[in-house]
Amino acid sequence: MTQVTEWLKVESLDLEAQGVAHNTEGKVVFIEGALPGEEVQVQVGRKKSSWEQATLTAMRRESSQRVRPGCPHFGLHAGSCGGCKMQHLHASAQVAVKQRVMEDNLWHLGKVKPEMLLRPIEGPTWGYRYRARFSVRYVPKKGQVLIGFHERKSRYVADMQVCKVVPEKVSNLLMPLRDLIAGMAERDRLPQIELAMGDSVIALVLRNLAPLPDSDKAMLREFSALHGVQWWLQPKGPDTVHLLDEGGEQLSYSLPEFGVVMPFKPTDFTQVNPHINTSLVGRALRLLDVKPDERVIDWFCGLGNFTLPLATRAREVLGIEGSEALVQRSRENARFNGLADKTAFVARNLFEMTPAVLVADGQSDKWLVDPPRDGAHALSQALADIVQDPSLAPGWQPPKRIVYVSCNPATLARDAGILVNQGGYRCTAASAVNMFPHTSHVESIAVFERA
Repeated sequence: MTQVTEWLKVESLDLEAQGVAHNTEGKVVFIEGALPGEEVQVQVGRKKSSWEQATLTAMRRESSQRVRPGCPHFGLHAGSCGGCKMQHLHASAQVAVKQRVMEDNLWHLGKVKPEMLLRPIEGPTWGYRYRARFSVRYVPKKGQVLIGFHERKSRYVADMQVCKVVPEKVSNLLMPLRDLIAGMAERDRLPQIELAMGDSVIALVLRNLAPLPDSDKAMLREFSALHGVQWWLQPKGPDTVHLLDEGGEQLSYSLPEFGVVMPFKPTDFTQVNPHINTSLVGRALRLLDVKPDERVIDWFCGLGNFTLPLATRAREVLGIEGSEALVQRSRENARFNGLADKTAFVARNLFEMTPAVLVADGQSDKWLVDPPRDGAHALSQALADIVQDPSLAPGWQPPKRIVYVSCNPATLARDAGILVNQGGYRCTAASAVNMFPHTSHVESIAVFERA
């Protein structure tokens, strides 16, 4: 066991933003609050046969990359907000850590080494978050309402007066929102407020476990008029979300480089960080290098975030998603942007892909793959199976190039291993994408070419 007086040299940072060191017995020690290069003493909290978890108690050598956290609610003590774990590390160093995580996963899990590492995609490090899910808790003993993220390692809601990762105009709403909810009759049955911002609309989705009386609705309308927000109510699942009052401006975001506007509902999946999303879409299309005569398939197309920009460049784009309802929304967005004649959409279970299902959607020159955290294992394996046994799809040719956008470095590495080691592709380039500054979340983009 690590002794309280033992000085540990921190070697690296893990995905939970914990420093990683080894004690004199060779056991791994994960240290909250410690950074690579620092020499620290710790207090051990949890002990296992091969590792220990500890908190920092003293330091005699400080990392040059340590900075003062930008948020007053950041900390290691009980009651601190658990939303952003890497604020004590310089923003550029955070990106370097994420790039290394991506590289390590690709090599150790997939046995893949990109031929070229691209510059990471970066953007604003504060005020970037246009989507957030704030917990709401009425605390009778304190006589007040708390609104914010959960405390570090706790189910309790942090006592947050500000939030530095959302835009300032949203952060400034936290205290007025507390007063609003505290005065409502159903305050103890309103567990959540979800933020969804478009280019010009701030939408707030209030999760209401009981119907709101007219007096509560009147308070929401008064708040809306005073602060310029759009209220939505969600009595049950995401499909039940509806505007408090019909009318008002439509929620949407734009991709100016492609002349595309994307309408969405506040419970739809859209990227948290619009600045990075704009850069990511632009880079993905440049890497894919679509020609006017080419057909492209956009797997896991969502609302058309990549499909519609692709349609401004390609002859035809097929968007494929798992839900018929989502496919219908994609069609509507294509019509809204005048791209219906260059797009088609189909619903497929992308987690049960087979060679036969894969070829049913026809041949394409290039693919854009943007899966959820589970990755695109079945799709990658079906492609590799056809490459290894062409009799499974006589005459069908694999895409010349694939751009894979990932929100999980482990599943990217797994799928990259299939594409490279079984599918006959080369990983020609890759980079990290800093979609969530100050968090340990790693997004990335990788390019695969037919060998």
